[in-house]
Amino acid sequence: MEVENNKYELIKDYKNAFDLDEFISHYTDFFEDYDYLLGDIAYSKLRLKGFYDEKNKKAKPINNYKNVNKYLEENCAVECKYYILKKIKDEVK
Repeated sequence: MEVENNKYELIKDYKNAFDLDEFISHYTDFFEDYDYLLGDIAYSKLRLKGFYDEKNKKAKPINNYKNVNKYLEENCAVECKYYILKKIKDEVK
């Protein structure tokens, strides 16, 4: 899928959480820099969080994709619906 000239692949859709229209309505240019986006839903509210690939020099413990499961356990409602999108980067030619 493409959103504001950025391409994403849905790599995880736990409990059928992904809704394209809802995602687009919450997406802003703030998220363009991240390698992964996690959308979690609790109490019918979508929350987006950006993560960097662990090889990205901008990655810190709080936004490193290798810690996404820890984030889900510590910051999301128990058994909440969620999805993960991976940014597809254009190949350099």
